[in-house]
Amino acid sequence: MTKIAIVGAGLIGRSWAYVFARAGMQVVVWDPEAAVLDRLDEDVCAMHARAGAHERAGDDPQGLPSRIRACPRLEDALDGADLVQENGPEVLDIKQSLFAELDRLAAPQTILASSSSALMASTFTQGLEGRARCLIAHPVNPPHLVPVVELCPTPDTDPDVMERAAVIYRDAQQVPVLLGREIDGFVLNRLQAVVLAESLRLISEGIVTPEGLDDTIRHGLGRRWAFMGPMETIHLNAPGGIQDYLERYGPTMARLSNDAARGEAFTADAARKAGADFSTDTREDIRARQEWRDGELAALDRHLLNRSANRS
Repeated sequence: MTKIAIVGAGLIGRSWAYVFARAGMQVVVWDPEAAVLDRLDEDVCAMHARAGAHERAGDDPQGLPSRIRACPRLEDALDGADLVQENGPEVLDIKQSLFAELDRLAAPQTILASSSSALMASTFTQGLEGRARCLIAHPVNPPHLVPVVELCPTPDTDPDVMERAAVIYRDAQQVPVLLGREIDGFVLNRLQAVVLAESLRLISEGIVTPEGLDDTIRHGLGRRWAFMGPMETIHLNAPGGIQDYLERYGPTMARLSNDAARGEAFTADAARKAGADFSTDTREDIRARQEWRDGELAALDRHLLNRSANRS
């Protein structure tokens, strides 16, 4: 049976533990804070309860929490692990120290994957004896409700490690996207940054309100993006497919792209204007909306799975 070691049991780490246990894998969780491990069972059971009828809980939903075990010693958590999912702070020196420990303690065949979204793996694995088994496995928050995971290598990552990791994530019902080389921000964050920059610019210049901007995505682009990407979208938006689309609309899109906002859009004034519609939200309001979001993501996930099953 596949064994997964979760290093760091915060929000992302707990969600990853849930993902792997849901797929029937044995999961051992380590965190440097004893209090975090002490409440792990409670947190997992609460996550399991919130998932509700919409969530994909695997063939043995009642046994899912029992497949997740807290472990106070890092070396014991790593013992026999096929893959380590690291979820430590996005601080370079902490990552460097942590991966040095993981490389020292884990068996040579164990894959070392980081959930990092802000640091490229080469910045904290360079010089490690086992750097060929290290990679980024970047999820979307929360991974148990959004299945994509970006697998980004370093220049030293063994291609076989990438393939082995992809098999494990597929077995865990995730959707691995294998990047051809290391790039800052990976794919998802680079796309998100571009959309955010132009969104802030349009709001700052008074062209659209924050609510109107969100409605444009929510009831426009987002409707299609829930089940197809931008490449398939344009392929279906012209009689002759993607090449036909680019011949027809490529010059217009190029002109708009050249005029689009970049890093200069991320200003204090833009933050103030973009946050105006949400200025009365308390931390409790935000937490409640996060729970609502997770419920909607679970329902969407179930709907898309059912649609996919019906098509096949």
